[in-house]
Amino acid sequence: MSAILSIRDLSVDFFTPRGPVHALRRVSFDVPRGCIVGVAGESGSGKSTLSLATMGLLPPNAAASGQIQFDGADILAMNSQSLRDLRGRRISVVFQDPMTSLNPVRSIGAQMADIQYRDHIGSGERRKRAAGMLHRVGIPDPEQRLKSYPHELSGGMRQRIAIAMALMANPQLLIADEPTTALDVTLEAQIIHLLRRLRSEFQGSILFISHNLGVIAELCDYVVILYAGEVVEQGSVREIFYNPQHPYTAALLVCDPARLDRLDRNLPTIPGEVPDLSCEPVGCVFAARCSKAVERCRDLRPEDHQVSDTQSARCHFAASNPAASSPLLADAGRATR
Repeated sequence: MSAILSIRDLSVDFFTPRGPVHALRRVSFDVPRGCIVGVAGESGSGKSTLSLATMGLLPPNAAASGQIQFDGADILAMNSQSLRDLRGRRISVVFQDPMTSLNPVRSIGAQMADIQYRDHIGSGERRKRAAGMLHRVGIPDPEQRLKSYPHELSGGMRQRIAIAMALMANPQLLIADEPTTALDVTLEAQIIHLLRRLRSEFQGSILFISHNLGVIAELCDYVVILYAGEVVEQGSVREIFYNPQHPYTAALLVCDPARLDRLDRNLPTIPGEVPDLSCEPVGCVFAARCSKAVERCRDLRPEDHQVSDTQSARCHFAASNPAASSPLLADAGRATR
């Protein structure tokens, strides 16, 4: 299956008064056409930096290297005009908080008309298309909603509007940067169902960024696990959730509250802290928090071991792990409690 997005050896540094921060290091993965790829990891793992780099929206104090190939063209090599032509039309993004991504002093109709500026059609046709898109994302009485302002709508409706605006130009790739974080559980389920249905209707690909493993398991085809700016494991949803090959992946699964088999006042956590990214680690980036770490893990950076055609893990022990995931998950469970 060909890839609409192919990222190879992507590194992003942020330059600060205290020195550079290595936010992403040698990140590589693909987003196949027509598939949903989830990116998971703790806060500070580099998920949002990855989405900004893919859109060419990194701030001035950031420097990126490597390749971000979108449909054969390298985004990092594009000039400003090429990036403007790409955004919205071929790549769209849905941000985490719809209240900050929508203009609070302009009506929904005005904002949805503005984003159609590339289409040489009249204002009436723009409004008709906007209402039709709101109807497709499940908003009742779309004509009336076009007259509303963001503060007059619920969080779930604002997020649906943000998704509708992102899909107005029928992009080939939709980047959803934690679009359900600000929503309650009921609205979260509705947005997930909506994204799944829209994927088949628009025949595009989705890069879905989240820290919620339950949402990723329900929505995605493939999963990329980020930790401290590195891809430590990637594979199909079934491989990642039933056969994790990296201790960090297993620890994340154990810490998922939805997997707890009994009520407990103390939720499981991963001991230790995320490393300081101003100093690039010598060995495995997870070694300081890993219960399976040995001297080699602290001194030697692990390579990506290919576990199957679709699964790989950046761990010294990945190739020798048994096919069944229960031993690794059990070890992770003991380490987090």
